[in-house]
Amino acid sequence: MATVTKKYQVTIPKEVREALGIKAGDEVVFVKTKEGYVIKRLEDFVKEMADLAKDIDETIKEMREGLSKIFKEAHE
Repeated sequence: MATVTKKYQVTIPKEVREALGIKAGDEVVFVKTKEGYVIKRLEDFVKEMADLAKDIDETIKEMREGLSKIFKEAHE
């Protein structure tokens, strides 16, 4: 359990910091999910978003290739 101070600050409990790999000086983000909010290290969150973008790029490439193939077959 953590308590919010008058300045709206919270100390992250040790077991949570250790589980998330949070160290002094790390930046964290609060990410909204269907279940509520989760806390993540900014570095981890950026990596996750970069991986997601990579998957999107690959999917778009696959879609373009598929559409190109369909278009070619339709005009043969």
